[in-house]
Amino acid sequence: MDIAVVGAGSLGSLLGGLLAREHDVTLVGREPHVGRVRERGLRVTGVESFCVEPAAATEVPDAADLALVAVKSYDTAGAAAALADCALDACLSVQNGLGNEATLADALDCPVLAGTCTYGARLTEPGTVAYTGRGEVALGASEGGPSQVAERVGAALDAAGVVTTVAEDMPTRLWGKLAVNAAVNATTALARVENGALADGPAREVAHDAARETARVARERGVDLADERAVALVESVVADTAANRSSMLQDVADGRRTEVDAINGYVADAAESPVPVNETLARLVRAWERGVSSGG
Repeated sequence: MDIAVVGAGSLGSLLGGLLAREHDVTLVGREPHVGRVRERGLRVTGVESFCVEPAAATEVPDAADLALVAVKSYDTAGAAAALADCALDACLSVQNGLGNEATLADALDCPVLAGTCTYGARLTEPGTVAYTGRGEVALGASEGGPSQVAERVGAALDAAGVVTTVAEDMPTRLWGKLAVNAAVNATTALARVENGALADGPAREVAHDAARETARVARERGVDLADERAVALVESVVADTAANRSSMLQDVADGRRTEVDAINGYVADAAESPVPVNETLARLVRAWERGVSSGG
């Protein structure tokens, strides 16, 4: 399969590297990373160590069988506009937050699949990505139910050794992932702690309350996600990734814009009744972003 990975950051580069062992892959990202990949290949270290030689560019190709979108949520509209001129058979989002699939579907003529990904990755230098944790990609129709396109894409990922589940319950999975991200990302970013710090101590209940609020909003929108299930998902991720630094903590540490609007901000905007923990986390992260952007 001919696959364009749009958003060759940490996760996109890892997935692209894994897929390049079996498929024709183009990493679409920024310099100097993609330039180094063109010159020397992509080096993967950590859980598995190998080097592959995918194509690498700063612009999307003219055509691909699959676009795997891994850009930050605030760049989704730009990625959708770029892909609108690319001849595609299918598109798969593995992004954080909710609403990305709708943005992509509005711009593209091909089926757009929803996905969640629990693989751990971190760009250590241009051309090199650390594979920090083996996980799973779950994918399927964003509205739920069976999908032949999802089956084909899932088979392609599986053939490359990516642990893959083709799921018919993607709305529940997406809201479950949102609950985890709402609990873990902003909390660790504001407290400047690794994920494992949420297993006990003062930050634990903040994270659990954020997850419970997210589950309540999911139910308000017709998605069956119990509070207990949301908290259990958070506890599982925290245990499995205890030594990891969340993506939002990495963004804050590097002085970059975060995805809080598509995570805690999305929960707050979608809620029919107050969600004070998510609202507070979103406001605090936005206050930090404002200070950074103003040079404060």
